[in-house]
Amino acid sequence: MAAFTANIHSTADVADSATIATTTHVWHYAQVREQASIGDNCVVGRGAYIGTGVEVGDNCKIQNYALIYEPARVANGVFIGPAVVFTNDQFPRAINPDGTPKSASDWDAVGVTVHEGASIGANSVCIAPVTIGAWSLVGSGSTVVNDVADFALVVGNPARRIGWVGRAGRPLVDDGDGLWVCPVTAARYRQTAAHTLIELENS
Repeated sequence: MAAFTANIHSTADVADSATIATTTHVWHYAQVREQASIGDNCVVGRGAYIGTGVEVGDNCKIQNYALIYEPARVANGVFIGPAVVFTNDQFPRAINPDGTPKSASDWDAVGVTVHEGASIGANSVCIAPVTIGAWSLVGSGSTVVNDVADFALVVGNPARRIGWVGRAGRPLVDDGDGLWVCPVTAARYRQTAAHTLIELENS
């Protein structure tokens, strides 16, 4: 069995300038680039990539072979499934019109922002710039090209909202008159005229 150093597997490639909480585990062959930061109680799976300057909050799970390119921002409690990709180039090219190789100065990186508690299913692609709302759920294999609302359940290519989910991650049940109920916690939510969802304080 390969050795660990401060919860970082010996095969992982972690830049000296990266900041990783001591309660976080970085697994086999993962790469964490310069100035990236990862908070407490996170798991970075086998072969995952965390780009330069990417910020990851506390209690996040980044599963095997997920690719999180800079300048992504990931809030607390986010789940990123296996083989998820966050892009960062709106107009990708390997070369300039004159045939010279593109360098970092030839493009402006744009990022994916993920808010608290959101989950992104396996093999999904998030096309930056895009924001994934709090406690939302992106179904496996989806391609996200537009912002995702808080508590939204989106699937497909391109991803579209097909329902709502609560904090427990289960689809909410329509209770009539714009009210939705979590079948697990009985928490209640109200859908607004603007097609957003609000968690009720008395839930």
